[in-house]
Amino acid sequence: MGELRSNFLTRTVEWLRAGYPSGVPRQDYVALLGLLRRKLTDTEIHKIAQDLADESQRTADPISTTDIEAMINDAVLQPASAEDVARVSARLAAGGWPLADPPTD
Repeated sequence: MGELRSNFLTRTVEWLRAGYPSGVPRQDYVALLGLLRRKLTDTEIHKIAQDLADESQRTADPISTTDIEAMINDAVLQPASAEDVARVSARLAAGGWPLADPPTD
C-alpha cells in the first residue's frame, strides 16, 4: 500500500475514533463499513475491521474480525436502513469524515 493510502487509512481510523470515542456499537458496523466502502478498498476495509475488533476487546461487547466480516457479508445484498445510515453518517461527519462525493466532470 502506498504511503498516501496508508496515511488515508490512518486518518480514517482517527476519524472513527473521534466519531465513536467509546467504540463502535455492534449495530453500526454494517452501515459504517458500507459507507466507508465508497472510499476504501477491500483490503483497507479488512484492516479497519481488524482495528475495530481489536478496540472492541476493551468494551463490554467484544467482537472478532471474523464476526464483523460475517455481518458485512450477510448484509451485502441488504441495504442499511435509513435510520442506520443517518446515525452513522452523523457520527462520521462529527469526526470530520468527508461524506460528500467529489464532483465528477
